[in-house]
Amino acid sequence: MGLMKKYVKKDFPVWKVRRFIEPGPIVLVSSAWKGETNIMTMGWHMIMEFQPSLIGCYIWTQNHSFEMIRKSKECVINVPTVDIASTVVSIGNSSGRDIDKFEAFHLTPLPAQKVSAPLIQECYANFECKLIDSSLINKYSLFIFEVVKAHVATSPKFPQTIHYRGDGLFMVSGPTVSKYRKKFKPENL
Repeated sequence: MGLMKKYVKKDFPVWKVRRFIEPGPIVLVSSAWKGETNIMTMGWHMIMEFQPSLIGCYIWTQNHSFEMIRKSKECVINVPTVDIASTVVSIGNSSGRDIDKFEAFHLTPLPAQKVSAPLIQECYANFECKLIDSSLINKYSLFIFEVVKAHVATSPKFPQTIHYRGDGLFMVSGPTVSKYRKKFKPENL
């Protein structure tokens, strides 16, 4: 191994640490309840298990989608790409209480196969989810979903997703490198 860089550090505000550990790409969560649909922008999510495929999502109690998802017990997690980043921000800056976000942002709702929430056609991937654990919702607003159906575009293999860095800044996913793959144990791939 080569020499590893040693960093000089200073104190940093703890409330800003999220800019270093945001978990993954920004997603659009679509929901449906009693004939109404909504879309919310979300950055706080995490993979919790591979089989079954579980995703934990923090949904703020004041978000219009919170009650829709809690009551319907399902949603679709849609993965947008950088080409619709402005739309993603606009969705996050608006409330489904005031507007129909599909109509306002010219997005195409498609029927899902296993849930009533719509897929967003303009997103690279759509994961139909069912709520399987609600025990952390009241205390932490943490929903645990099982992905019951996945739809992923055939090209490109690695899309340019957007990742929030806090303070209104995004990082766009970059090149995919495989040079470290050979260092993995096969069971960890």
